[in-house]
Amino acid sequence: MKFVAFERAKQGTGASRRLRITGRTPGIVYGGTGEPALIELDHNALFHAIKKEAFHASVLEMELNGKTEKVLLRDLQMHPYKQMVQHIDFQRVDARTRLTMKVPLHYSGEEESPAVKAENCLVNHVMTELSISCMPKDLPEFIAIDLSGLKKGAPLHLKDITLPKGVKFVAKGQDNPVLVSVSSVSEEAEADAAAAAAAAAPVDPKAAKAAAAKEAKAGAKADAAKPAAKK
Repeated sequence: MKFVAFERAKQGTGASRRLRITGRTPGIVYGGTGEPALIELDHNALFHAIKKEAFHASVLEMELNGKTEKVLLRDLQMHPYKQMVQHIDFQRVDARTRLTMKVPLHYSGEEESPAVKAENCLVNHVMTELSISCMPKDLPEFIAIDLSGLKKGAPLHLKDITLPKGVKFVAKGQDNPVLVSVSSVSEEAEADAAAAAAAAAPVDPKAAKAAAAKEAKAGAKADAAKPAAKK
């Protein structure tokens, strides 16, 4: 995916604010063998680009001063309530250096799985992205996962799938996390019903008063027993 950037002459809060008023977004590109460079982008073009998944999870081609560099999106700052990109950071890509990225997971085929089609189970996508490490040439835009073999009571773990060539999972406390869980409709319904019943159960004033009195009596007995224990 390719985009065009322009050199930014001024920096600072005031300069960035004036830049946004003119429909531009301030940014920076760093890393690699070059020095950090201040850049600006057309906001409308950038706003359309960030809606595309590939802009967040693939190596991008940035055209700057007639030259093309390979970069990765590293940070994106949005306005608290306006649809406005306030600042953007890119990192230059070195073809000889491994990358660590979060890549989206694309699931398919669950409607045809035995769990859904034959056993009427509910499928929950526990993870929607995966932290991976790979060389720039091996970076996938997404990882496709076929769920057509799902069965009741058999969640899908990371080790149940085959990662693309050259891609390694970056473990952060879990070596084999659950990607997809499978549960029956009856189990979900029973759990929801139990939770709803507990929340809606009326409080019996007499029972509550009796429980409080019992607790107070037990406390009094414990206090009375302390001096006797010291003797």
